[in-house]
Amino acid sequence: MGLLETIRSPQDLSRLTESQLDALAREIRSFLVTNVSRTGGHLGPNLGVVELTLGVHRVFDSPRDSIIFDTGHQSYVHKLVTGRQNFDTLRQQGGLSGYPSRAESVHDIVESSHASSSLSWADGISRARVLNGEGDRYTVVLVGDGALTGGMAWEAINNIAADKRRRVVIVVNDNGRSYAPTIGGVADYLASLRPALDSVRTHKVYERTLEWFTGRLQAGGPAGRFAYKSLHATKKGVKDWWAPQGLFEDLGMKYVGPVDGHDLGAVEQALHLARNYEGPVIVHAITEKGHGYAPARAHEADQFHAVGIIDPGTGEPVESGASQSWTSVFANEIADIADERPDIVGITGAMLIPVGLHRFAARHPDRVFDVGIAEQHALTSAAGMAYGGLHPVVALYATFLNRAFDQLLMDVALHKAGVTIVLDRSGVTGPDGASHHGMWDLSMLQTVPGLHLAAPRDATRLREELREAVSIPDAPSVVRYSKGSVGAEVEAIERLGDGVDVLARRPSGSTNNDVLIVSVGAMSELALDVSNRLGAQGISSTVIDPRWVLPVCPSVIDLAAEHRIVIVIEDGVRAGGVGSRIRQEMRAAGVDTALNEVGLPVEFLDHGSRSEVLTRVGLTAQKVTHDIVAQVLGTKVPVARPLPGHDSAAGRESTSGQDATTGQFPTL
Repeated sequence: MGLLETIRSPQDLSRLTESQLDALAREIRSFLVTNVSRTGGHLGPNLGVVELTLGVHRVFDSPRDSIIFDTGHQSYVHKLVTGRQNFDTLRQQGGLSGYPSRAESVHDIVESSHASSSLSWADGISRARVLNGEGDRYTVVLVGDGALTGGMAWEAINNIAADKRRRVVIVVNDNGRSYAPTIGGVADYLASLRPALDSVRTHKVYERTLEWFTGRLQAGGPAGRFAYKSLHATKKGVKDWWAPQGLFEDLGMKYVGPVDGHDLGAVEQALHLARNYEGPVIVHAITEKGHGYAPARAHEADQFHAVGIIDPGTGEPVESGASQSWTSVFANEIADIADERPDIVGITGAMLIPVGLHRFAARHPDRVFDVGIAEQHALTSAAGMAYGGLHPVVALYATFLNRAFDQLLMDVALHKAGVTIVLDRSGVTGPDGASHHGMWDLSMLQTVPGLHLAAPRDATRLREELREAVSIPDAPSVVRYSKGSVGAEVEAIERLGDGVDVLARRPSGSTNNDVLIVSVGAMSELALDVSNRLGAQGISSTVIDPRWVLPVCPSVIDLAAEHRIVIVIEDGVRAGGVGSRIRQEMRAAGVDTALNEVGLPVEFLDHGSRSEVLTRVGLTAQKVTHDIVAQVLGTKVPVARPLPGHDSAAGRESTSGQDATTGQFPTL
């Protein structure tokens, strides 16, 4: 039995010796490489926080002390030491979440995987502790240096630092850059003194003495105030040379570090100092993403931030990379567009490669801007660039547009700014779960005046619609597409005058227009499958792809008027989505055809593969067809309009394929 198997709760760590802890850290890294390579997941970040996580759990008492992980993708080690060691189905349906999950453990608190919010959680939790008479309980945040590029983090720090009563410990996991190593005997001597000096600086007696001395000097007239300013400036200069703490302490936050985040003894010593201070403290730890795993360290792009299934020995992908991804199609096309148009610029929020702007950046490095984890800033900056004569293309994961809705509405749309927003990983994304599904955008964007929204169904349409989007100079445009591989090309049988594509008319030449199926984006394969199944039941259908779902094209309304029922299939939430918008436009045009929105429920959907999640919520060809048949029969609302000259019952009887005795269609 290995040491890891003996750890069932954080309290089990306290009995381990120093050598056993070192062995446990090695065992955890081996476990992570072996298991995550089989399922895929966030490998590099977790390899980098092994000692930090062990140190936090040895010094603090979870769950009495609240431990929060910013974004949560670096919580695998935390899962292991809190009794969750079955990683066989990590990020798979029914298995462990890739993020903290309250359903899994009392040790998990924040489930959202959106960065920079953890410190606001800590502010709220610590305020509640004080007000509830539990001020001796600690709130500990493990936050990456990247998350500190988000403005929300600094809003929270500003509030936390203002209240010295609250026991908040912020562990900054700094793996973005290292400070140059100091060399020589004097440097080694100073380095050996740092822990001792930190212990003095975080001692309450030191704080009380400093406050008394400061008060006396400032009360001592002009000479005293001059002496205070001089001494304070000297102290600040020495401290900034000693350790890069300036901004934190300018906000009033006590600073400890930097410490080697892979030296468990140093980590624990720093955390004990922070704990003993009994007030807000920053502990600055220098770490390496992918630490201890050579293939991750050698991967220049992101040190294996997230991997698919890989060979644990080499780090090479096991799955074939032959299929083309939506992101790669965008990456190639936007780079080509940028070659043609010098006014095109790219903006991303700390995700240059994941969203596909890296090829654009390689060709035109002065025209692509990474603003950090700052989606709000990205959108308003884009509005400013548009005012200055550029056409910005802001590439984000769809789930992160939620954070910048106000800026899209009030800075971009209100000012009629020509800004294109490209939403990668829209709809159901799968393994990353509830906070990563890009399922809110179709509904959210319906309320933005003047916005143009495209949902390409395949690679050709993505290239086409992206070029159309960047040609819009006076309004926001959005192009959204799914995660993963692009499916087969779906060619239209006809393009209508306003750009709507007709994908199928079944049966061919039919004059009995039963069902109009409106397919949104990547749902075209499902829509065509449903159309085939309806045809087998003697129900005619027309399948269209609007291409641009906003504004609603007139031909969509015209076709709706010609059919008995309209079915809108989308991979966003049904409430307020594309179907809802088409219904409103139909009513405004005096078209009373029944319409059914087929999409996602207003729920937080657990992780699983895309197909598993869609099956779980009923977005399958069999289920959708079954419902449409019932609607055509009139046994399920909304009920299809009767055929001319028939009431609803007669209309049901006239439909071919129906059993005259039971009134039911054959099994689909």
